[in-house]
Amino acid sequence: MSMVQDLGGPAQPLLIVRNLRKYFPTKNTVLSFGKSPPVRAVDGISFSVRKGETLGVVGESGCGKSTMARLLIRLIEPDEGEVVLDGEAVGSRDGISVRDMLHKMQMVFQDSYASLNPRLPIEDSIAFGPISAGLPSAKAQERAIGLLDKVGLDPKLFVHRYPHELSGGQRQRVNIARALAIEPRLLILDEAVSALDKSVEAQVLNLLSDLRAQFDLTYIFISHDLNVVHYISDKVMVMYLGEVVELGAIDQVYEAPRHPYTQALLRAQPTMDPQRRTTEVPITGDPPSPINPPSGCRFHTRCPYVEDICSQVAPTLNEPENDGHGVACHMSNSGSGHSRAGLGLDGRI
Repeated sequence: MSMVQDLGGPAQPLLIVRNLRKYFPTKNTVLSFGKSPPVRAVDGISFSVRKGETLGVVGESGCGKSTMARLLIRLIEPDEGEVVLDGEAVGSRDGISVRDMLHKMQMVFQDSYASLNPRLPIEDSIAFGPISAGLPSAKAQERAIGLLDKVGLDPKLFVHRYPHELSGGQRQRVNIARALAIEPRLLILDEAVSALDKSVEAQVLNLLSDLRAQFDLTYIFISHDLNVVHYISDKVMVMYLGEVVELGAIDQVYEAPRHPYTQALLRAQPTMDPQRRTTEVPITGDPPSPINPPSGCRFHTRCPYVEDICSQVAPTLNEPENDGHGVACHMSNSGSGHSRAGLGLDGRI
């Protein structure tokens, strides 16, 4: 991918991921013969995130979004693949250790209550990371107070409160402050606003935008809400059954999706405009099992444009016309053998 080849200049990728893969073993059952096949949660994905930008990640439940996030932060060890953070390979002998990587990359989870220690007051939860990293306790407490103010919580009212005394939105602000306390360069936000009321969600999204500019942060923003991703992201990556099927600038992908799955996701969005009312189901059926995914293109069992080539050959993620808009679909490859090869969904690829 050309996106991950530019390693120089101020716009070099802060994060480069190459061929990341994670299979989870399954237990043998009475009716199984031999070794049971694994769950292919993340199956060879590659992408990059440039300094200061936000990459949105979307896809149906079970497509591997959260597993990918945990692989990046090393809560789960990958089976294969390379993660390069700021030019250094994570976990390699000549690169950066996982411990040092965590000083540059942090994560905010969906469950704001489970993410906090119920026995620690808010100030101590935020200060814990810097103290563990070697910052004197007094300096860490001072940083915690400053970050509470940055995320919109009055330190005088909140430093001594416990998680159960806060609302969901307030707890998520504390989690954001706690992640920023290590002074990372990249934040992974895994469904960080999906459990919040819409009004609170908007406030937290605006807060994240302000913090990104203020602290020069880079985000990986994972969400099932396409409108939220459109609002906050610069690029979007669409995942299906453990693979990346489309990747590009947010407006490019939303205005002219090139993969049938992306098109179906966008058409399934609810709308208040009576002129854009959905009359046909954009996508039918459930995703196949990641234990035994279909051959060829994994979306071919649900795709309205399916042809023989789709079930025989797996498409690769390419970037037509070098415009940075990548799609893994035979319709975008002029030599694939598909009847719409080179035409795509709209006849313009």
